[in-house]
Amino acid sequence: MDTKWIIIFLSISVLVIFTVVPMLYLIFRSCVVEGVVDFSTYRDVYRNSVNWTAFINTFYISIIVTFLSVVISFPLAWLVGRTNLPGKYFFRTTFITSYMIPPYVGAIAWTQLLSPNAGYLNEWLVHIFALSTAPFNIYSMGGLIWCLTIFHSPFAFITISRALEKMDPSLEEASRIAGASPLRTLWKVTLPLMFPSILAGGVLVFIGVGSAFGIPAIIGMPGQIEVLTTRIVTYVYMGTGKGIRDATALAVSLMISANLILYVSTMLLSRKDYVTIGGKSTRPVLVELGFWKWPLTFLISLYGLVAIILPIGSIIVTSMIKSLSRPITIDNLTIANWLTAIGNQQYMDPLWNSFLAASITATCATGIALFIAYLLVKTGVSGRSIPDGLATLGGATPSIVIALALIITFSGEFGLNLYSTMTILIVGYMVKYLTMAVRTIAASLNQIHSSLEEAALNSGASWLQSLRDIMLPLIGPSIVAGWFLVFMPSFYELTMSIILYGSGTKTIGVLLYELQTYADPQDASVLAVIILVIILVSNVILRKVSKGAIGI
Repeated sequence: MDTKWIIIFLSISVLVIFTVVPMLYLIFRSCVVEGVVDFSTYRDVYRNSVNWTAFINTFYISIIVTFLSVVISFPLAWLVGRTNLPGKYFFRTTFITSYMIPPYVGAIAWTQLLSPNAGYLNEWLVHIFALSTAPFNIYSMGGLIWCLTIFHSPFAFITISRALEKMDPSLEEASRIAGASPLRTLWKVTLPLMFPSILAGGVLVFIGVGSAFGIPAIIGMPGQIEVLTTRIVTYVYMGTGKGIRDATALAVSLMISANLILYVSTMLLSRKDYVTIGGKSTRPVLVELGFWKWPLTFLISLYGLVAIILPIGSIIVTSMIKSLSRPITIDNLTIANWLTAIGNQQYMDPLWNSFLAASITATCATGIALFIAYLLVKTGVSGRSIPDGLATLGGATPSIVIALALIITFSGEFGLNLYSTMTILIVGYMVKYLTMAVRTIAASLNQIHSSLEEAALNSGASWLQSLRDIMLPLIGPSIVAGWFLVFMPSFYELTMSIILYGSGTKTIGVLLYELQTYADPQDASVLAVIILVIILVSNVILRKVSKGAIGI
């Protein structure tokens, strides 16, 4: 074996050790007790009415949020991509902005707006309409579904809008020429052609909602609404052998459900061919909205105001309030909260931990992704797509499942104890977000003709030299883009961190959750704004490096 295959083998080994082994061992531990196959843990777990309710809640909420996300996202994507809607590029950016807001930050914002006791929006409505009680309660099933929909619908919007942009418009144009109205064309032609993208976006939303922890913890738990992720964390925090076994059973249930949804959706798509990109121009004729142009613009603006501007504004205002018990006036605003928070070493240490862990994760993941993508695109060996599939499996597996699998596998039982270390955080993030770097780099490698590498090798260069002098300069922007795509979600990650962190490895996500839940909502808002600024700046750099081709 030469250097190339040694490096590729090492990259695959890392993937197998930290993705495949923990997942298989998690399943093994859930159904084997003291060397004997025993499914009693599942029986005991689901005999508990709270767990069974959490299971039902998880699927009920996921289905409702998925439906609402698709119902909201498809019309928005169609209006932005296929009509003469004014300011559609601004609206597109606005809708995607909610994807950049960490969900638990969004949950904090909506508790500030719709808390039944002191929510800004509730207080304003009570004052304006002389109401006796607050009209909204964020700590309810409706509030939980609302918040999850706002911050997960961008998954569907991005998927659907990108497919609409690439779809061959000839069939739509043929329908219009045949006399069909824009609405009939949308219903009879566009919707059927867009079914794969709608289904893909819906699956992303469903799995994302089912594996979410931040929003259900911040909004659902105070309202006594349990889901599988909150129950798993509760069992892990018990710290007993039975608690871990019960958490394992719930985690395996969640993992099997997520992968079953993926399998069913793949089977549905495989039964029929969908061709949406043709060889002709994909620049469609825009639909004239006519009378509906300005009413629709107003409605979309209102949605953007409520869904994005209000929560961001709420966090910024809260971070600057002197006293939460006083009305919001100029006299009650200050930047002292910022100075205090930034000068607090207990706050800056988790911020540094998150930055360090995310940077190391992004670097390691990008390095491994480079060789997995190379194996997939530039070699002809059989089974070359398996490592890519394993990376995709990690990305599709709920974060809470990955965290629990790593805990039970690497807590010393096999001679490797990573529990409560920075390393286990890095490994968890890498397993979850590796596929982002692989997809980005593989797409770039596909565009490089193999003759360039062959010419370098024929000239006497080694494989490493050809990689350094030919490949890396050509795919450099994609490598940087892949790095940032791993860095950003790793930086603000909460679901895995809440289980994997130790006393010296607390992350900014965990700190923010603790401040909001137990201690100081104002300082939580300051840190939330800092996170938003870092993510927005990272996204600007990403789009700059990729010349607008890649970005959130």
